[in-house]
Amino acid sequence: MASLVLSGDTSGSITVAAPAVSGSNTQTLAAVTGTLAPVVSGTAVASTSGTSIDFTSIPSWVKRITVMFQGVSTNGSSNILMRIGAGSFISTGYVSSVSYCGAGQSTATSTAGFVIAATGAGQAWNGVLNINLLNASNYTYCESGVISDGANYSAMSGGNIALSGTLDRVRITTVNGTDAFDAGSINLLWE
Repeated sequence: MASLVLSGDTSGSITVAAPAVSGSNTQTLAAVTGTLAPVVSGTAVASTSGTSIDFTSIPSWVKRITVMFQGVSTNGSSNILMRIGAGSFISTGYVSSVSYCGAGQSTATSTAGFVIAATGAGQAWNGVLNINLLNASNYTYCESGVISDGANYSAMSGGNIALSGTLDRVRITTVNGTDAFDAGSINLLWE
């Protein structure tokens, strides 16, 4: 059975070695910088009640967050919205839109959060949304995602916002803030 060996030194280079059938079995990756960190999974939260689902205490070293939906629905028709923040949730300044394809086509935009889905009562969404750090000097984050109700619609979203500091929280809510979640679960991965 082949094995993979990683070794490094303080100069920032990493050597990857694995047995080869013929020829050299060592490759060197030069000028590698940064810290290797694991992908960390949060704890799945039931989205079966309340008007928002919050994830806080995200570590300051995180550069990418994956938000996962499984059967998420609300009891109303207000668009589902994702807000992020540094110390508190931000509700203005987003550049965000979502396009729907399926039984009908439509679009929606928002400056109050990343708009990620239009919904009808009982419409259950599944899929993945990503939040990535674009620029560490001005804390600009970008969002992209694709989710589907598994029946009629797929929603493709994208947007960005500049925060006042390093992202440490994510909230899933609705545009009107009063529709309640009534099914499914949400979880995060970060790296």
